[in-house]
Amino acid sequence: MIKKPQFLNLIRQGDFKELFVTELGWNRYRGHAQLPPIFVDDKEYNITAIAERSGFQILYSGVDEIPTQSMAKKIDTKLRRQALDYICIHRLRGTAHDLWVVPVRTNEKRDLVLVEYDNANAEVVFQKIDGITFDFDEQTNIVDLRSKVQTAFAVNSEKITKDFYAGFKKQHKAFAEFITGIDDYVDTKNNRNKQWYASVMLNRLMFCYFIQKKGFLNLDVDYLRNKLNYVRTNEGNDKFYNFYRSFLRSLFHDGLNTPKHSRDFEAVFGKIPYLNGGMFDEHQLEADYDDIDIPDEAFIGLFDFFDKWNWHLDTRLTASGKDINPDVLGYIFEQYINDRAQMGAYYTKEDITEYIGRNCILPYLFDQVRIATKESAKEFAPDGYVWRTLRESGDRYIFDAVKKGYNDFDKVPESIARGIITDDMRKEYSETPVGELPDSHIPLAELRSEWNARTPEQWGLPNEIWRESIDRMQRCDSILGKINRGEITSINDFITYNLDIRTFASDLIANGDSRFVGWFYHALQKVTILDPTCGSGAFLFAAMNILEPLYEICIDRMQEFNRQNPAKFKEELAEITDKYRSNIQYFIFKSIILRNLYGVDIMVEATEIAKLRLFLKMVAVVDVERRAENLGLDPLPDIDFNIRCGNTLVGYATKAQLDNDLSHPKDFLEELANQDFKQQIEDEVLKVAAAYRIFVYQQLRQEEDMMAFKQAKHDLRELLKSLNDKLNHRLLTSSLS
Repeated sequence: MIKKPQFLNLIRQGDFKELFVTELGWNRYRGHAQLPPIFVDDKEYNITAIAERSGFQILYSGVDEIPTQSMAKKIDTKLRRQALDYICIHRLRGTAHDLWVVPVRTNEKRDLVLVEYDNANAEVVFQKIDGITFDFDEQTNIVDLRSKVQTAFAVNSEKITKDFYAGFKKQHKAFAEFITGIDDYVDTKNNRNKQWYASVMLNRLMFCYFIQKKGFLNLDVDYLRNKLNYVRTNEGNDKFYNFYRSFLRSLFHDGLNTPKHSRDFEAVFGKIPYLNGGMFDEHQLEADYDDIDIPDEAFIGLFDFFDKWNWHLDTRLTASGKDINPDVLGYIFEQYINDRAQMGAYYTKEDITEYIGRNCILPYLFDQVRIATKESAKEFAPDGYVWRTLRESGDRYIFDAVKKGYNDFDKVPESIARGIITDDMRKEYSETPVGELPDSHIPLAELRSEWNARTPEQWGLPNEIWRESIDRMQRCDSILGKINRGEITSINDFITYNLDIRTFASDLIANGDSRFVGWFYHALQKVTILDPTCGSGAFLFAAMNILEPLYEICIDRMQEFNRQNPAKFKEELAEITDKYRSNIQYFIFKSIILRNLYGVDIMVEATEIAKLRLFLKMVAVVDVERRAENLGLDPLPDIDFNIRCGNTLVGYATKAQLDNDLSHPKDFLEELANQDFKQQIEDEVLKVAAAYRIFVYQQLRQEEDMMAFKQAKHDLRELLKSLNDKLNHRLLTSSLS
């Protein structure tokens, strides 16, 4: 392994070719090393391939400005057409300030890990170099390279997050002790509302810490700390009472929650964006308790703790090793649940939510595309576009883990291969016709005496023994045979055989004609996904991660078709054109959150964290534009009707349940009353649906009329309240009778 001083010297010199080829065992890039220029937001990126191994490329780009996370994602969208698997090193010209961009798979979704350092302080990279160092004669393939890079660079934030939570828990307890004006006669530990308000304030402040680091609060990355000092300096001069009452409440309600700000406001608070979203509305507790107060000392201690950490909205690593991103909010809620296990609550891990999500959502989308029109159904015929694509795909949709070692199956050591049952083996051990022989007549115990040994890396997954490896590779062979013979002609078979349905969907959109793209995009817009016990949004985030790349590919293809024929997808693209200053990625997240995602949870704190995490996901893809209106940030969607606090075990969940309740009248008069009630409910449901469509439409079209928007929300809330009251009264009456 390369010595640290030598490594740092090469980094300082910027000699990355020498580093990878001479020291790390990679190969010189053969071919045209200069990739075609990439243009993103009027900026040109010239990228050069400097090394490769088994098709995995090392790329270099000199830049005038280190790319942000959202810029790196845009570059990756275009770059992956030329180099799917890569590490790209962006160096700020004339400096030793570098950003390594490494695509990895996070729960089957392509994510970018950003590793940044300045002045050759590359300790964080040096710790990972051993994982991507090879002997010059070492045999590798692209699957091996992906696995090694993934292992080396995938962010394992568990320890950092645990450390943060340990401190956060103490800060939450201390902060709650400072709060007054909420049932002060109840001791703080058992004061449910005071504990809740402490969570509300800390959630708001963490949100502000994330967005201030991007410059969205008066272009000041230390805005809250600086304003706390400013208020304390001016307290008592007929100006400020304290930080909470005189500054924070106004920042939340009159700044972040108000579209227009006066000059007097900006003189004190600076340039503050309007966020919308409902997060900074007057909270229920603030409306119920007029005398809430929090002394400055609470914020001094809290900000001291927050300032120990690097707050990023992306997956970024720095030399400090104290990097946190919005995932910490999910972890905080997970621990909150664990601390209250007696409630019967359970926090579902990301790998499980992704597996369940993709195997529910994607088959549904395929079915909706299939039944969209008579023409779309033809594409799903055995000889149609969909299954022809699979038949011609080889092993592309078999997961790497399943096919590990399969290409070297014929090179398995003889001591292992002799235990693999073949027709010739059956003949050797008996004269009975092969088709009638059970395997038990073969002395397998003797032939497989070494099958419990650990499988070498060439064939085996970590901790796998030969018995497991052989079984897996044989299954891989069986599945590949079914694919090649065209025996898989049902989307549900992707679940049965554990095939990569996400890549399959992406490929079909990327290579399909305009009709197929249109069918899939419309199916995406219409799918609704409800988590009836959403917690902090684990399943909702899994759903978003599944839908996002599909939206992205659809929009990219629609724009391509529209450039060729302006009449195509004119209506679909009109929703985006000139309406989303930030970027298309922001529109995608906004569309998914408003159109596709719905959640209910009995814990109001859970729904607040779920909203907070969704909002941060949107802000993460936007960069500050100093001169743009609202600093270039489109107002966040109001999702009070998408993510709601409620009890999904009580009440009428479906129309069928209500119909069943109304179908057993005692007499003729009750039958008439039930019919009348049913008609009332159907009329009100139609009104609610229409009001909700208007509410969503206004947000997606970026309507400027704030009064109309507030009126639409008020109308929808009143209609829902009326409908709920009627249904709840009916349920009570029914249960009593």
